[in-house]
Amino acid sequence: MPGFSDTRRGPYLGSFSSNAIDRLTALFSRLPGLGKKSAGRLVYHILDADVSFARILGEELLAFHDAIKRCSRCGAYTESDPCPICSDSAREPVICVVERAQDVRIIEEFREFHGRFHVLGGLIAPLEGVSPDNLTIGDLLTRVREENIKEVILATNPTLEGDTTALYIQKVLKNTGVEITRLASGLPVGGDLEYADRLTLSRSFRGRIKL
Repeated sequence: MPGFSDTRRGPYLGSFSSNAIDRLTALFSRLPGLGKKSAGRLVYHILDADVSFARILGEELLAFHDAIKRCSRCGAYTESDPCPICSDSAREPVICVVERAQDVRIIEEFREFHGRFHVLGGLIAPLEGVSPDNLTIGDLLTRVREENIKEVILATNPTLEGDTTALYIQKVLKNTGVEITRLASGLPVGGDLEYADRLTLSRSFRGRIKL
């Protein structure tokens, strides 16, 4: 009976879908860079896609934290420990120090740096309760000594916290004899490494200065 199924099925599905859509939209909107409208577009894209896509997406998300771990040496995200970068003996004895694990991928993608990485896990920010002890600066000092590192590149973002952290690391490494440089021209003051394009990063590495 067309009339019966239309009047019953429409309001029921509409109410159910609205609740489910709102819940998923709210979850997606918690991700960085996604507002409510962008999150809503993702939700409707999943609805319009084949159900197998949603199933695979769900399975991958469930297994994500089990599959990905932090490298015990550099702190980058990896499926194997140590990570492929730390395991590569052809890498130069140069360590690029970054704030977050995702910064490793960003720098690797422009393919001009052939050294190693070290993830701090944050920046020194006293007002937010983040002290040097909360970061992996001690591990960096150990690596410099044990891996015969020739240069340490400080690639923290050019912000107050980034500059403070870079200055602190410079003092910690002062008596190790390692050359310390910092990314210079190309990165704007107050900018974020995550949003820098390939050319900007390239110029920053080439124009790094000795501290």
